[in-house]
Amino acid sequence: MKAIKHVVLTLGVVAFVSGCSSFQHRNQMASFNSAYSSGDYGSALESVIFDVGEGDEVDSESHLLELLHQGEMYRLTGRYEEAAKAYDLAEEGMKYLDQSGLLENAAEGFMAVMVNDAERDYEALMSEAVLVNTYKGLAFLAAGNTEYARIEFNRANDRTRRAVDYFQEEIAEQQAELKKEAQDEESNASMVSNSLKNEEFQAAIADHYGAASSWSVFSEFIVPSSTYLHGMYFLANASGGADYERAATSLKRVAKMSPDSAVLQADARLATDLASGKQGRSGLPPQVWVVYENGLGPVLEETRFDVPLLLFREDQQSLGYFGIALPRYAERAAVPGHIGMMGDTGEIVHTERISDMGTVIRTEMKERFAGILTRAVTSAVIKAVIQNEAAGRFGPLGQLGAAALTAATTQADLRGWQAMPNHWQAARIDRPESGKLTLLDNLGDTLGNIDIPQQPYTLVYIKRPSILAPATVITMDLQGGAAATFARLPEQTAEPAQVSSIQ
Repeated sequence: MKAIKHVVLTLGVVAFVSGCSSFQHRNQMASFNSAYSSGDYGSALESVIFDVGEGDEVDSESHLLELLHQGEMYRLTGRYEEAAKAYDLAEEGMKYLDQSGLLENAAEGFMAVMVNDAERDYEALMSEAVLVNTYKGLAFLAAGNTEYARIEFNRANDRTRRAVDYFQEEIAEQQAELKKEAQDEESNASMVSNSLKNEEFQAAIADHYGAASSWSVFSEFIVPSSTYLHGMYFLANASGGADYERAATSLKRVAKMSPDSAVLQADARLATDLASGKQGRSGLPPQVWVVYENGLGPVLEETRFDVPLLLFREDQQSLGYFGIALPRYAERAAVPGHIGMMGDTGEIVHTERISDMGTVIRTEMKERFAGILTRAVTSAVIKAVIQNEAAGRFGPLGQLGAAALTAATTQADLRGWQAMPNHWQAARIDRPESGKLTLLDNLGDTLGNIDIPQQPYTLVYIKRPSILAPATVITMDLQGGAAATFARLPEQTAEPAQVSSIQ
């Protein structure tokens, strides 16, 4: 009896702490999103700064989400060294890159099933990790550091390559652990395993959540924008045939994912021609690529519903309905239309959509969903057992108290990186002889004018989270020979206040 009292008491304390933590996180993200979507990156950065004691090291695992948001806010305010530092710390906090101890894993696993997934340290998505290296590569390139940029673009590409193996290993480990723990037919693991296989359970999931097999996903894991930038970088910085082949491989892979994209097909042909010698580098006029990060990326919302679970009661298996909470991605708004570019001739070239973040995330979520579902069902089974025990020992009041705690702790983990875009667009043009390029907004009005230096390969990188925010425009030498120029268009009368990290 003491044991069940301790469990219920522990659940009550943890439910209170969990509720406070979730409330704090929601408030923090609300403050961040309000500032970020309006282009007030100084206030957005202020909302994700955290205190670190003098002489203390940053706990990069517990502050991973703040570090991800800090890194992008530094990059969008032209503070590339600080952006790289924040992203370096974020990489340290990505659990699948570290060898976490078994005790820590066991403790986090216990908290996840006893409370909910939000009690675990945030585990970054593989797509987020790929973007971290891509954004770091862009930060180094903007600072004129081509050597470090090359390293980061290669890391992003390597993570993409290893993603399939990582997902397969993660699923295999989950299945092996569940199978091992389910040897005892009356164990919690056995009840979880039997519930997951139950046809009524599968029907309930499909009815309320949708079948993962029907999701709109890529045929393989890829973050097309990262692979595109990897190919573009090596096309501009090729020192031999091997580099041209790297560029061609990446650009052809992205083009294959979007066969209707004219700009992707043209870039793949250019890389292939350079790799084969059909196109000479000296005969190619100076090129300008425009890559446009548009809108606000998907965010997680909670879906709660009852599912049938197979439980042992009085040495017999019986069916009961219990609540679970699952995360579901919801799209957010994009800036309408495209970016237009006008050079000396007056001809207007528009960017075209090359990839959306929603498909990338759904592709990864499809691989991770089995693990998320298993943890949710495990948590529901354990809480159902506690409810039954409380009812048997303490009567209706015990059951009511345990049910209240279950309801309070049944929550989906809705954490995620809020600074990713809705989608990417791209275009490529010959450099205007005058070096002057006019950018047009979605209505065809002048967004601003930028200078394109006399150099073989230029990348104009634009990010605009909403129509209310100005566009951040970073004009980079793709060969890293000079530092980038930075602008916010349309131009503002005053720059947002600078915020320093407390790290």
